[in-house]
Amino acid sequence: MILDKKHAMEQKLFRQFAETEFTKEIQDELDLTGEFNWDLHHKMAKYGFMGVKIPKEYGGAGGDYLSYALMVEELARVDAVLSIYANTSNSLGGGPLMLAGNEEQKKKYLPPVASGEKILVFALTEPGAGSDAGGTVTTAVEDGDCFVLNGRKCFISGAPMADWAIVFAKTDLKAKGSRGISMFIVDMKLPGVSCGAHENKMGINGYPTSDVVLEDVRVPKDCLVGPLHKGFAVAMKTLDGGRLGMAAQAVGIAQSCLEESVKYAKERKQFGRPIADFQGISFMIAEMATDVAAARELVYNAAVLKDAGKDATAACSMAKYFAAEAANRCAYKAVQIHGGYGYIKEYKVERLYRDARITSIYEGTTQVQQMVIAGSLLK
Repeated sequence: MILDKKHAMEQKLFRQFAETEFTKEIQDELDLTGEFNWDLHHKMAKYGFMGVKIPKEYGGAGGDYLSYALMVEELARVDAVLSIYANTSNSLGGGPLMLAGNEEQKKKYLPPVASGEKILVFALTEPGAGSDAGGTVTTAVEDGDCFVLNGRKCFISGAPMADWAIVFAKTDLKAKGSRGISMFIVDMKLPGVSCGAHENKMGINGYPTSDVVLEDVRVPKDCLVGPLHKGFAVAMKTLDGGRLGMAAQAVGIAQSCLEESVKYAKERKQFGRPIADFQGISFMIAEMATDVAAARELVYNAAVLKDAGKDATAACSMAKYFAAEAANRCAYKAVQIHGGYGYIKEYKVERLYRDARITSIYEGTTQVQQMVIAGSLLK
């Protein structure tokens, strides 16, 4: 796809920011400590990244899905974990409110999220309800002017530093499957809300992840987002946008793998020649370049479809499926091209290999994307 002038300028801005601000020292520190970098968070907010897709009337930039995909891709090209800093508010965090929130809720919650003052996260997954989100067992029972929430959410990215969480809970306890699920915005400082220990992850370190435990948490009724018992449909629509973002992240990771491999293949010599001269290496690089190009086109196409108001569910799943698998293929080849050095933390491809792995798991595994794609064709 040839970008128009506006999107090309945005792409340039995102790339310059990442290359300037995401220093190797910061990346190494995040990977080592797993701690959140508040300075970078506020700097990204100052540039408007936290509100790229949030409407202008709620403090955001009012950008489209293509702008959002370009941002995530360019940030992930330099550091995957830092792309999540700007992704959450525009995707799973702010997404449910943009889709189903009432005017009062949008005015209250979206501006401080867009400005970076507050962090809003998405709490759907449970220990027994990952890919099967309809298996939610967290409950919300009406009691006077409140709902009382009980349950446990797991693998919630950003939970340890979140101010609010979009929590999905069963409100019709007699309904089966995905029916009877509602959506609430929960203040993380309410009595009965707690976070588990930070997960010790393989990759994507520097964006803490933990359980969210809800024990008799009284949530005011005005924190119900969207219609009662209809939250699951909103969750699925939100995940469309989330999958687009994660597909863009995967493209950024794959692009970085390609660039690191090309650079290394030209510099590294064996048998008196640069290893780029050997067909076995050059063919792997050709395969990587083709994977990156194909994945990028799928992502941009899905973004354009969403911007046009078309049904892009299958397109987003195709982009997520292909881009995630492509990122993993590229990461594998990048380490292989680097040989023993690719296994050493001093080299970027070692981290890229670990970071790439999650792209085929979170926000819907590869197999779930295949189910969505097949389902759209076999109705």
